[in-house]
Amino acid sequence: MKVYIKNMVCDRCIMVVKNELEKLGFHPTNLKLGEVELGRELIDSEKLIINNHLLTFGFELIDDKKSRIIEKIKNVIVNLVHYQDNNIKSNLSDVLSSSLQHDYNYLSNLFSEVEGTTIEKYLIAQKIEKVKELLVYDELSLSEIAFRLNYSSVAYLSNQFKKVTGLTPSHFKQIKEDKRKPLDKV
Repeated sequence: MKVYIKNMVCDRCIMVVKNELEKLGFHPTNLKLGEVELGRELIDSEKLIINNHLLTFGFELIDDKKSRIIEKIKNVIVNLVHYQDNNIKSNLSDVLSSSLQHDYNYLSNLFSEVEGTTIEKYLIAQKIEKVKELLVYDELSLSEIAFRLNYSSVAYLSNQFKKVTGLTPSHFKQIKEDKRKPLDKV
């Protein structure tokens, strides 16, 4: 049985969820962003126990179909932006449609209806967070960051960065305050 978990957006999240499920006596067989496969069906009381326990770590079981689809959309985007270097060779709409086995228009309308923003704006927010991360690490030039995140130019990245953050990338780099957000808060 698959269970879907909100805010499970990174490898550390996967590790925490796995450890906590094992502490509760459940033995996940497969874990990936937002999804956990268990060897058997859960009864409602077990779902409640798991949910209450995971809430203390900022996670939550997702029961309804629409919420699961939204979480899958977010997980695909997070995975593309944060865990794959320059591997987006097709349109996001094609990637989402094939990954989730739904028409992109359906996914787009559902996402906008539930989240109050577009898939494109969510993608941009994730990309800007990744840019912030890479700027803080100070290992790549802005040109290398633009290439890694599939921006057509440094100017386009800079304009989008300023539009979202109010700062230029170079000004952001100079500010040593913590301006980054956790992925589940984007």
